[in-house]
Amino acid sequence: MLGRLLDSSRQAFLPFLDWITELRHRPVVIADVTAGLTVALVLIPQSMAYAQLAGLPPYVGLYAAFLPPIISALFGSSRQLATGPVAIVSLMTASALQPLASANPEGFLAYAALLALLVGIFQISLGMFRLGVLVDFLSHPVVIGFTNAAALIIASSQMAAFFGVSAEPHPQQYMVVWHTALAAWSGAHFPTMMFGCLAVLLILGLKYIVPPSPITPALPVLAAVIVTTLISYLIDFDGMGGNVVGSIPDKLPSFGLPTFRFDVAVQMIASASVIALVGFVEAISIAKSMAAQSRQKIDANQELIGQGLSNVTASLFHAYPVSGSISRSAVNFEAGAQTGFSSIITGLTVAVTLLLLTPLLYHLPQATLATIIIVAVLRLIRFKPIEHAWKVEKHDGVVALVTFALTLLFAPHIERGLLTGLLLSLVLFVYRTMRPRIVEISMHDDGTLRDVETHNLKTSTTVAVVRMDMSLYFANAGYLEDKILNLVAERPVMRYLIIDAQSINTVDATGEEMLSNLSERLKTANIDLMIARANAEVSLHLRSSGLLEHLGDHHFFRRVRDALDYIALQLDEPHTIDCLRFSHKYLNS
Repeated sequence: MLGRLLDSSRQAFLPFLDWITELRHRPVVIADVTAGLTVALVLIPQSMAYAQLAGLPPYVGLYAAFLPPIISALFGSSRQLATGPVAIVSLMTASALQPLASANPEGFLAYAALLALLVGIFQISLGMFRLGVLVDFLSHPVVIGFTNAAALIIASSQMAAFFGVSAEPHPQQYMVVWHTALAAWSGAHFPTMMFGCLAVLLILGLKYIVPPSPITPALPVLAAVIVTTLISYLIDFDGMGGNVVGSIPDKLPSFGLPTFRFDVAVQMIASASVIALVGFVEAISIAKSMAAQSRQKIDANQELIGQGLSNVTASLFHAYPVSGSISRSAVNFEAGAQTGFSSIITGLTVAVTLLLLTPLLYHLPQATLATIIIVAVLRLIRFKPIEHAWKVEKHDGVVALVTFALTLLFAPHIERGLLTGLLLSLVLFVYRTMRPRIVEISMHDDGTLRDVETHNLKTSTTVAVVRMDMSLYFANAGYLEDKILNLVAERPVMRYLIIDAQSINTVDATGEEMLSNLSERLKTANIDLMIARANAEVSLHLRSSGLLEHLGDHHFFRRVRDALDYIALQLDEPHTIDCLRFSHKYLNS
């Protein structure tokens, strides 16, 4: 027992011990180093671009790409998850900080670090208390609607940098886009636009030219950065009025506690919780996908701790909230990463860049970073899943469309669209469960009990068998009672009513109370209520509540057939329920 306790403690606090011994094998090290370098080549330009999206200096993105990926790899459960700045979290960071920045622009960097701390604390708390299941409340329709809208918002937010214009600020994102489009139509900066177009051609075109290799995914973005930076330097793009990255501190981020202001923390707590959940949904989705292919075990709660610690680390080193990246994790996996050591290599490569290579990034055009963002997020726009959700369940399609529309409408406060979609999905779920499928069943020719109306089956005047395809709880207990009482009213000579409980997984206190009251009402009408095929959990609840004892064991049966056989012995004319006990083929033979 002590050994199992030590193993579980090691897994919770030192999960990297499960894979660190594999680094003794040279092929594993080579694979991880190759994958780590490949991800770094993608991460370095992306991190600067996403920091720009968050309204922060590009070097803050490099800070977020240094230690957080290492911490996430050491304390998370996924071996291939690549953590760092991501587009959606960056956009939500900008949304959270925008109201605060207007009041105190100087405190923007400090607020970003404080936001990362709040996100990290929230994620760690969820992981420690084993509450990773909360992310399941973000249903797939909500996520796809939100992701599609966020991708469009992110792409449109980069129009100004792509065309080299400045737009009139406005509280609503769609008005900012409109003003940006007008500015681009009347006065786009031609050299800036050319850099953007060149970056698009390089990123998209090289994918079809470069032969497959472990570093192929990183080459298009790397080529766009190198080529545009070199041209920018040669033509003095900065001197022509073009926007470039500029000076980046050639040092590693220093350690420091974020400036804590209680009033600011209170304002950001709602945004921090949403960022924590949305970021984790993105991280755990790709982590599960990779784990399924590599047959590795993923612990959602441990992953929450790993993501939370990486955000706390980002806060302590003057960065901003991070998350697991879908695109970079896919690159890491495809490049052959075997363990979390690949993320350590990624982080160390970013450190080398901060120390030695930042002067080379001075002339990198902002338009190139905008293009990197646009190309990356356009892959997130997928309307097929929304169409599929509509086909499967129209309510889910409605949720996805409403979330999509409201996220666009509320931008830059995109969390409002997400929360509205979440609330709508819960309301529609409760609505569906309030009116579950309740049918009367009878014997079919194939010897099974089926829906009377669907299959046009005969029924008995003295016995009715009712089945509800849903757990019995407070929202639908009254509906079941009404259905049964209406059925009783239609059968004046009914003596027995059987509830087939096979599809009732659980019963709450309201459901049990309804059954107790229903049995009393039926008893006054000289009708016995019986329950068949209740599972162990439902039977336990009914026994502990006293209902089973109140009705008597002879009112509970393992099978519907057993209940019918019992009733046949009680009836003076048992042939009246033959249609429930035997198929029509048997009766006609």
